[in-house]
Amino acid sequence: MSQARCHLRAALFLAAVSPRGATTGVTARRGLSAWPAPQEPGMEYQDAVRTLNTLQTNAGYLEQVKRQRGDPQTQLEAMKLYLARSGLQVEDLDQLNIIHVTGTKGKGSTCAFTERVLRSYGLKTGFFSSPHLVQVRERIRINGQPISPELFTKHFWHLYHRLEETKDGSSCVSMPAYFRFLTLMAFHIFLQEKVDLAVVEVGIGGAYDCTNIIRKPVVCGVSSLGIDHTSLLGDTVEEIAWQKGGIFKVPGSPGERRYLDGLGLALKAQHGVPAFTVLQPDGPLAVLRDRAQQISCPLYLCPPLEALEEGGPPLTLGLDGEHQRFNAALALQLARCWLQQKGHQGLGELKVSRPSVLRQMPLAPVFQPTPHMRHGLRDTEWLGRTQVLRRGPLTWYLDGAHTTSSVQACVRWFRQALHRGQRPSRGPEVRILLFNSTGDRDSAALLKLLQPCQFDYAVFCPNLTEVSSAGNADQQNFMVTLDQVLLRCLAHQQYWSHLAEAQASPDLWSPPSPEPGEPTSSLLASHPPCTHSTSSLVFSCISHALQWISQGRDPVLQPPSPPQGLLAHPVAGSGASVLREAAAIHVLVTGSLHLVGGVLKLLEPALSQ
Repeated sequence: MSQARCHLRAALFLAAVSPRGATTGVTARRGLSAWPAPQEPGMEYQDAVRTLNTLQTNAGYLEQVKRQRGDPQTQLEAMKLYLARSGLQVEDLDQLNIIHVTGTKGKGSTCAFTERVLRSYGLKTGFFSSPHLVQVRERIRINGQPISPELFTKHFWHLYHRLEETKDGSSCVSMPAYFRFLTLMAFHIFLQEKVDLAVVEVGIGGAYDCTNIIRKPVVCGVSSLGIDHTSLLGDTVEEIAWQKGGIFKVPGSPGERRYLDGLGLALKAQHGVPAFTVLQPDGPLAVLRDRAQQISCPLYLCPPLEALEEGGPPLTLGLDGEHQRFNAALALQLARCWLQQKGHQGLGELKVSRPSVLRQMPLAPVFQPTPHMRHGLRDTEWLGRTQVLRRGPLTWYLDGAHTTSSVQACVRWFRQALHRGQRPSRGPEVRILLFNSTGDRDSAALLKLLQPCQFDYAVFCPNLTEVSSAGNADQQNFMVTLDQVLLRCLAHQQYWSHLAEAQASPDLWSPPSPEPGEPTSSLLASHPPCTHSTSSLVFSCISHALQWISQGRDPVLQPPSPPQGLLAHPVAGSGASVLREAAAIHVLVTGSLHLVGGVLKLLEPALSQ
């Protein structure tokens, strides 16, 4: 089918699924006048979030940073000024005993593993991460739990009014941007709650990120690197590595000297904050090494998790997927380093007394994970990352992968999960892709990587839970208009249709390679060459997409009640019959953490409480 016909088909389908006169929370307008004042108990939280949403958007902040990217001090000094206006100094943050983590993929999972491991030692933890999936208060956690709506509301208004009161009328922006505000708020909450430590995930990059006002973290980590946010961080992975290495810090402490003594390393010129990274390609690894050497920061390469498992039982991870083993290996080193610097016992016996060197970088210690470490890894939860929800005939596979490397990892995990869950055939099975991608990411490249999964239907929709999100401030987006996000979905459908046409050509088709342990014969039997085609649909919101996919067969979702004319559309009508008769429906949701968050909001209503 031609691209023009696909575009027309999608436009007709959008007309069917989008009721006339519907409004949306995605808008280019700002201001508080549209929002009602709190009128009943419980609305105060929503009102606080609506006010938060009126601050400068993340998109606007990124544009500002891009204009000033040659001088990172401009960004950091502005953040320090906001911190001072809020009533804190950078020295106050030293009390938080921070673990600072950056990276392109896996930094959130690494933080989740690290926080859970240290919490298993009985420590009171703070955890700041982004983005949120369902509610903004997820970004600030105490002992692994999002702060309560009451605590969020209290601290939001305290900070907001404090910043309002300290405006000086100069050219300085009176209010910090959205992410900066939440970073300030997290610092205030962690200090007031007297946490033993805070795990802080970098927002974007490192050198320019507003979390980089942290001057004395206890330890730093860099997860796997790749290409993302190129308009801000650079076009090559080496440029991105330079940005990530910006979190390395100079100052030393007695605890850091104890850590180096414990490794048997000479202290000459080793005065920086210890930092760890996972195995990277040679180019970015060399950049990280050079950045660390310039400020005498001791940087260590994490041994693989297999090295820590030798001589003991295998480690069980609470997060699925082979790529999570890299994140867990980094988390164990971060947690052990923190414990050693703070004089805690139960570090795990060293297996190698003197670390070896790989790629001109010392290897972090190989040690026996303690029971606390094992329990922490096993009990780690991090929603929306390699998460599986089973509901009768429907299985939802949720992964917010949004870069080339993370989508590749997602595809490996999805296909392995399908193989592990394979049962004797009870009838036809259907595979569905639910996808969206935002920002400056190469959607066509991401979709091409998803082709080996051999989907029967590809469904595209914006990151909107409902067509109108006015009733839920956590789901509002002031960055783009509804027309813009729908046009992007149409473009995704065009990319997918073009790829499907190319794959259908006998000269271009090649069967997908099986995953380890996945028999090629069964793969080809379930999806024989040249006969498989993918139908694609565009919906105006996540709710409509899930209703069509589930066809009333998921007990949590409402039965489908499509707008008039929906089932008259040939693809939607025939697909609905297929889905109602399928013995099993496998749905991969990926491309955007915001999309995954919207899906989780509908599939797990308790997350909104």
